Amino acid sequence: MGRVKELDVLGVRVEMPTNSPIVLLREREGQRYVPIWIGAPEATAIAYAQQGVEPPRPLTHDLMVTVIRELGHTLTAVHITEVLQNTFMAELHFDDGTVISARPSDAIAIALRAATPILAREELLDEVGVTMAVEEEDEVERFREFLDNVSAEDFEE
Repeated sequence: MGRVKELDVLGVRVEMPTNSPIVLLREREGQRYVPIWIGAPEATAIAYAQQGVEPPRPLTHDLMVTVIRELGHTLTAVHITEVLQNTFMAELHFDDGTVISARPSDAIAIALRAATPILAREELLDEVGVTMAVEEEDEVERFREFLDNVSAEDFEE
C-alpha cells in the first residue's frame, strides 16, 4: 500500500453546461486536484459546512456527527478509496477500527462537520489527480473567487 496524502476541500461549484455540482479536492502537499461530481443536496451540505451555516434543525450530516459522538466514537478519517466505472468510492474510518463504505459526497460533508482528515492513496491521486499548469492557476483563482461569492442556496433545486 502506497503513501496516503491528505486532501483539502476547496469547495463546490456548478459545472457548465451540464449544470452538475462538483466538489474540488486538492492534495495538501502537492499540486494535484481531484474533481468529484456530486448531487445537489450533497453540494448544499458541503457548502453549508464550509460556510459555517447553522441550519435551524440538524441536517442529515449534522445528525450523523451527533450520533457518532453520542455513541462514544470518533470519526478518525475519511478515505477516498477508488474509482469504479467513473464512480468514486469512499470509507468512513472510526476509532474502534470500524470501516463503513460511503459515497464521497456524504463522507466529505461528514468530515467537514467532524473536522476529520480526508485522505487518499498516492496511487489514486496518480490515477485521477489533475495537475494544474501555471497558466491554469488563473482558473483556480477564478474558482476561489466563485467560491467566495456562491452560497448554498445556489445549489438548491
